[in-house]
Amino acid sequence: MKFNTPDGLPSSLPRPPGELERLERAWETPKGWRLLSAVNNSQIGVFYIATALLFFVLAGVLGLMMRAQLALPDNTLLSAQTYNQVFTMHGTVMMFLFAVPVVEAIAVYLLPGMLGARDLPFPRLSAYAFWAYAIGGIAFFCTIFFGVSPDGGWFMYPPLTGKEHSPGLGADFWLLGIGFIEISAIAGAIELIIGILFTRAPGMTLGKMPVYAWAMLVTAFMIVFAFPAIIAGTLLLELERAFDWPFFIAARGGDPVLWQHLFWFFGHPEVYIIFLPAAGMVSMMVPAMARTPLVGHRAIVIALVAVGFISFALWAHHMFTAGLSRHAMLFVSAASFAVAIPSAVQVFSWIATFWKGRVQMTAPTLFLLGFHFIFVLGGLTGIMVAVLPFDWQVHDTYFIVAHLHYVLIGGMVFPVFAGLYYWTPVFNGHRLSERCARWVFGLMFGGFNLAFFPMHISGLLGMPRRVYTYAGDLGWNLLNLLSSVGSLILALGVLLFFIDAARVVFKKKVEHGDLWNAPTLEWLPQEDYGMRSIPQVESREPLWDSPKLAAEVVAGRHWLPGTHSGGRETLVTSWRDAVPQHLLVLPGDSWWPFIAAAGTAGFFLLLTVSQVVVAFACGITAIVAIVVWLWQTDTPPHALTAEVADGVFLPVGARGTASHSWWAMIILLCVDATVFASLVFAHVHVSMAADVCPPPGASLPDVFWPLASSGLLLAGSAAMISAQALLARGRCTPVWLLVLLAVVCLLTAFGLDGWGQQLAGLSPTAHAWSATVAAMSAWQGFHVAVLLIMGLYVCARVWTGKLRSDARASLDNTALLWHYVTVQGLAGMGIIYLMPLL
Repeated sequence: MKFNTPDGLPSSLPRPPGELERLERAWETPKGWRLLSAVNNSQIGVFYIATALLFFVLAGVLGLMMRAQLALPDNTLLSAQTYNQVFTMHGTVMMFLFAVPVVEAIAVYLLPGMLGARDLPFPRLSAYAFWAYAIGGIAFFCTIFFGVSPDGGWFMYPPLTGKEHSPGLGADFWLLGIGFIEISAIAGAIELIIGILFTRAPGMTLGKMPVYAWAMLVTAFMIVFAFPAIIAGTLLLELERAFDWPFFIAARGGDPVLWQHLFWFFGHPEVYIIFLPAAGMVSMMVPAMARTPLVGHRAIVIALVAVGFISFALWAHHMFTAGLSRHAMLFVSAASFAVAIPSAVQVFSWIATFWKGRVQMTAPTLFLLGFHFIFVLGGLTGIMVAVLPFDWQVHDTYFIVAHLHYVLIGGMVFPVFAGLYYWTPVFNGHRLSERCARWVFGLMFGGFNLAFFPMHISGLLGMPRRVYTYAGDLGWNLLNLLSSVGSLILALGVLLFFIDAARVVFKKKVEHGDLWNAPTLEWLPQEDYGMRSIPQVESREPLWDSPKLAAEVVAGRHWLPGTHSGGRETLVTSWRDAVPQHLLVLPGDSWWPFIAAAGTAGFFLLLTVSQVVVAFACGITAIVAIVVWLWQTDTPPHALTAEVADGVFLPVGARGTASHSWWAMIILLCVDATVFASLVFAHVHVSMAADVCPPPGASLPDVFWPLASSGLLLAGSAAMISAQALLARGRCTPVWLLVLLAVVCLLTAFGLDGWGQQLAGLSPTAHAWSATVAAMSAWQGFHVAVLLIMGLYVCARVWTGKLRSDARASLDNTALLWHYVTVQGLAGMGIIYLMPLL
């Protein structure tokens, strides 16, 4: 075993008999229909990638329908209503069901191997995130076959998507369906953050971490802070449609521009959420194809972080014609220029690496070169639309359509296809056809440029987006015909790729080896359990710098060569220096994530069609499944310590801030706080737009009610602190009494606050100001319901003797959420009372 021995060499001690067999048995893949219960990243990742590619194909078919309609002037192939549904579904499926999920899917599949971990730290959460996405996404797409799909554009701007102008169910399917699919993306982001920070191989410091892991870490944090805004926006718009709360109705104090702020605070960072993982993949493939280390590794990492920060200053990049103030537009315009600098740093680094090395002209290289050409052109047009006068001229024209596709297809689809050619051997040991790849690349590259470059010109000639037909005397005929022919050629390239992929992926699995002579750990021999032993990492390019590493890992000479508990395990290491901290026992395969995901999807989708009873039955099923799933995995450690190397022992499990679940709760609270901040922003926006605050007909509750509520919230948090202190001293019996006391305080506090608002006569339907107050209260009420379930869960753990000082995660994590809800309640009441004074 390789650790800090005097000579720095791995141990050559023989492995115990039966060790490998026990490891294989613990990680055995379920067979047949039971494969749906798998939670291992090697299965979930494949499901995830395949489903995302399915949505790519479906969205592409919709795109071909659009181009067929626009190929000729005055075409009647599609009606205006059908075309609106088709282009809405095309954009929605591409952005929400393909672009973000596919980058998370590839990360779920690749990162454990790349980091030297056996799996991600929450395998059942990964399974839940995938099945919620797959079931909900497929059900949402099927709405197009019944004529009830949304038709308001993938951006869903009110008032066109309000009940008055969109009375059907299409907008509701978008709001509820996409809303909970975003929850799936957030769950995946939490999994990736904890996995990257805490399950890296020993010795893989942050400085030695692969660039792709850095890209996914930045991306996951961006998801945590960007996606809650769209969740808040969809909640508000659905409340307006369902209950007539007028957040976006100007006649009753609302503002349609509020939706644009919430949507684009998510929407423009999403462009970089899509691009950064692709850039990370490029930074992994370029050195392998050039056979030389990446030029400017540290500069690229800094550039990734810089892009992540600057992207949040760009949310109004698409709102230059929405009536913003001059200072706001100048700030966003400057940020739009600034973000080009760290993006260019990465591009120049890749070019320098190609220039320095000896490039292999293989399939991945072709797609990487195509990516450079297309993405740079898309970046240049992005700089153009950052110039305010130019943007005012081309806004909502086909110039923007062309720019969007050059950035997204060039910046993400071409790197993803390069990655599919590069990493397919990791799946089953077989490469895709190099000869076929040249045809695929030629058709895709040529077809893409023929399809989208003419759109720049048609946009400059004045062709607006989202029109289903046009007159034949406007000078756009040839340009549209070329775009339609190009889209067909692009589609033929994609079709040829999938034909070749189908030929390869069903072949019998063989050992893949390091086919590209790549430098990173995912090319070590791997099975369902990952590597035979977790390697000690000494450099950024471990396979180049340690030629014997593969043989040592296969021989079990590094960390954790077997299973101590008989189950699935991995190492938890320190977040900065990757020093082993403790052994983490991972949950095995289970049906509960699948059942919980199906129940979640059923709840949201059935609510859309007003099947309230069945919807709530699905919701209860989901809650029960999650509780059972948590009960199974929340178990005391099987032993105090475990031997993870010859003569090296580590604790089994951890408590408090050393626990991975504690940090996952912290990240979840960041998501939660961002949703709440979005609701607060809505309240502040509406308040500042009102002539008088509160507006006529609305008044603040008497100050007694919020003061009494605040006191009870603080009392509940104090009870939870006392419960934690008692458990730390080994006194478990009084814990449940204190938890129940906290529950009573919380329920009473929420009731008093609501009663005060009722006495004040606040009516959410009367004015947007009252509606935003009600929305913040409803969000607090949702948390009260969640804490009620969690409090009873903790009590049940005490009553069954499963809550102990060495198995206390359920109490610690519940207390974290409890304190957050207290702070959220105090902040909400304070903001409601402070805004009229400001």
